[in-house]
Amino acid sequence: MSIRLVPYYCLLGFALAVASCKTQSPTTTTADTKVKQSQGVYQYRDEDPTIKPFFSDRVGVTGRNGMVASAHPEASQVGLAILKAGGNAVDAAVAVQFALAVVYPGAGNIGGGGFMVYRDNAGKAYSLDYREKAPGRATQNMYLDSLGNVRPGLSISGHLASGVPGSVDGMVEAHKRFGKLTWAQVLQPAIDLASKGFPLTERDALGLSRIKTDLNTINPGKVYFLKSAVPTDTVSWHKGDLLIQTDLAKTLQRIQAQGRAGFYEGETARLLAEEMVRGKGLITEEDLKNYHSIWRDPILAAYKNYNVITMPPTSSGGIALVQMMRFTEPYPLRKWGWNRDSTVQVMIEAERRVYADRAKFLGDPDFVKVPATQLMSPEYLRTRWTDFSWAKATDSRAVRGGTIPGYESLETTHFSVVDKEGNAVSITTTLNGGYGSRVVIGGAGFFMNNEMDDFSIKPGSPNMYGLIGNQANAIAPHKRMLSSMTPTILEKDGKLFMVVGTPGGSTIMTSVYQTILNVIEHGMTMQQSVNALKFHHQWLPDKTIFENGAFSSTTIETLKSRGYILEQLSNTLGRMDCVLVRPDGSYEGASDPRADNTARGY
Repeated sequence: MSIRLVPYYCLLGFALAVASCKTQSPTTTTADTKVKQSQGVYQYRDEDPTIKPFFSDRVGVTGRNGMVASAHPEASQVGLAILKAGGNAVDAAVAVQFALAVVYPGAGNIGGGGFMVYRDNAGKAYSLDYREKAPGRATQNMYLDSLGNVRPGLSISGHLASGVPGSVDGMVEAHKRFGKLTWAQVLQPAIDLASKGFPLTERDALGLSRIKTDLNTINPGKVYFLKSAVPTDTVSWHKGDLLIQTDLAKTLQRIQAQGRAGFYEGETARLLAEEMVRGKGLITEEDLKNYHSIWRDPILAAYKNYNVITMPPTSSGGIALVQMMRFTEPYPLRKWGWNRDSTVQVMIEAERRVYADRAKFLGDPDFVKVPATQLMSPEYLRTRWTDFSWAKATDSRAVRGGTIPGYESLETTHFSVVDKEGNAVSITTTLNGGYGSRVVIGGAGFFMNNEMDDFSIKPGSPNMYGLIGNQANAIAPHKRMLSSMTPTILEKDGKLFMVVGTPGGSTIMTSVYQTILNVIEHGMTMQQSVNALKFHHQWLPDKTIFENGAFSSTTIETLKSRGYILEQLSNTLGRMDCVLVRPDGSYEGASDPRADNTARGY
């Protein structure tokens, strides 16, 4: 059965929040400082009126018959073409997944894995876990030296960093169960892009040029993703250059002709296993043959008059999202205003507690007991909030995962698709770090993941995103590593309302959380919510990072006076790709202006 929860405020009520507001009277300035929507732009009235809380003024794409929002314009166009050809949302999603493996090699993949949340037009919800697995020869201490210290880099780059890929099996399973067009039809666009090539965007060119040293070091003698046919060449790519991937096209053709067996058996499996032997990796042909994605019951949780449909473990994102929304549900965020001091303080404290719980409790449910229902229950959340204080920031050193009786102890891509019948797909898929382990499979032409770093390679030791893990997420043969990916679908009054998700490593959960609240609580359009500047706290390290302009000077001063450590980023947070059902029934596609993300609808 799905994990279904009644609204938090129905059980807990507003007593806790209201009492806290009355008795401690936060020194918020939001009573006098309103954040308004004027011609689609929110402005700070009491400060510089030219300040906008948006990364850009991009306007959303609208359509009535279907919408695709993904990380790359070529992939979004593929998805739209599939919808126009009579395909449904799952057909389009499968086509987009494979297209991204060609045009967005930094995160799109067949050498990685991911999660899918699907809601059909009758309101039935499903979730598919095609997360990678540890190889059969993996061991708990495989990245530690003889003294028990972490051996730097082994879980991040090179052959030993890769888990058994799940993306192809996941797409086969999704299409087999829900697809409408033929398998050959949904694979063909990706094959065409790989064999004929596509012009690189400026971001594509910069990314591939940036990793050319790693490509030469980790893949000696190979020329994959290098501009020149000379393996040691250092020539850079430029916008408009044509990237042709002949070996990848052949790999995709085998998948097209043989389905699952075209990847997990035969020629591709042989090439992958030989590559692992060459680089002292662990994945074998037996590991590939034995890999299978798994259908899991999605988390179904109410928030006011909305229903949240999200991913259960092995994702940590679904539980974390529900926890954060329930922590803040009793508070009048709309009244306080977007990113004002009290709004931000409540959200930071929610994020702090959620990430501490993640470290203690969450892992692969096929290996460890994950107390999902208890973690999201009003009673548990109430106990987690008892040390909240308006006067000062909670010290993360004093925060640990909560107590549950009987319990034993940043590069990804997302896309959202809705078809004309109202079927909706939310998929987040990844290689983990940008371009994964940087290993390219000889003869097959695709990048492998570095997902082994998402395990807790040593309890208490941070991974590449700074996330702390514990025994629940320790390495074990055939175990799925914990993920922050949070593909989510929302209903309003029982009808499809929003499809949302993002890449971003440890920041995924907080970006999805803020994007949803921006629409529900702050009245933004879908695109405004995506454009809106964001912040993030993850328990440890004990600091809040934020995009330039996300907080007004008044908010910064107030939070600092309460002991919050704030750090402005030089880069950005999130790469959202979302779809919103507007009141008239049309779709608004919102793609993130921070990158090449593109929405296409008709």
